[in-house]
Amino acid sequence: MGDRKPYPSDVTDAQWALIGPFLRAWKAKRVSVSGHQGDYDLREIVNAILYQNRTGCQWAYLPHDLPPKSATYYYFALWRDDGTDQAIHDLLRCQAREKAGRAEDPTAVVLDSQSIRAANHVPAATTGKDVGKKVPGRKRGLAVDTLGLIIAVVVTAASVTDNAIGIRLLDKVVEHTPTVARAWVDAGFKQDFALHGAVLGVDVEVVKRSDSRPGFVPVRRRWIVEQTYGTLMLHRRLVRDYESRPESAVSRTLWASMVTIVRRLTGTSTPSWRHR
Repeated sequence: MGDRKPYPSDVTDAQWALIGPFLRAWKAKRVSVSGHQGDYDLREIVNAILYQNRTGCQWAYLPHDLPPKSATYYYFALWRDDGTDQAIHDLLRCQAREKAGRAEDPTAVVLDSQSIRAANHVPAATTGKDVGKKVPGRKRGLAVDTLGLIIAVVVTAASVTDNAIGIRLLDKVVEHTPTVARAWVDAGFKQDFALHGAVLGVDVEVVKRSDSRPGFVPVRRRWIVEQTYGTLMLHRRLVRDYESRPESAVSRTLWASMVTIVRRLTGTSTPSWRHR
């Protein structure tokens, strides 16, 4: 960070000790012919991505003491396209599960989708309208384990059905974590999704909401994924979909999830406005 004043979203030394080795190994494999290593510290690049995620600012509004848009977006897009962000996220998730006394890969997941409005500049070809919730924009589908850690992310137009999103999520879950044998969902996921789960060897259980009790009542199993969505909403870049490409929206979700995971691993938190 040099001599600049740190931002609340900056990674701490303990958090960077978890993320840094992966990025240093990545960089060691990408040495140019001339031996040029780049002008910006990768830790500062990560700080810039996390600052934008947390504050929701536009690329041109990144603070002057952080790397500029050109450098930050270069690495953000590179890590998005070559799967580096996904690889780091999954390795950190395995560490968090081990710390919690669980196996590296889960045996059960909880699935849900969230409709979010899209910004004006988002291409119409990648957006739609969720007729049921009256939300124009995109849908963010998550599959999380029983600790609330993200296993798979899918971002589609809001007009896409929960069935289609669930099928794509299950395909990704089974591809990366074949140990999963059970999935809990809400009533929005229909028979086609359950049949697809059976084909993949995943037992699908619909957990219905009970309206017999007044007020807010956490729904068994399903509250876990709802809690994860609530945590993601602390990152203002995710409150509305500002990304031109759905792949960028997926990457934003993974970076926000990484923040949660490294906090669990290091026992730290991001200071809020309540902190003096």
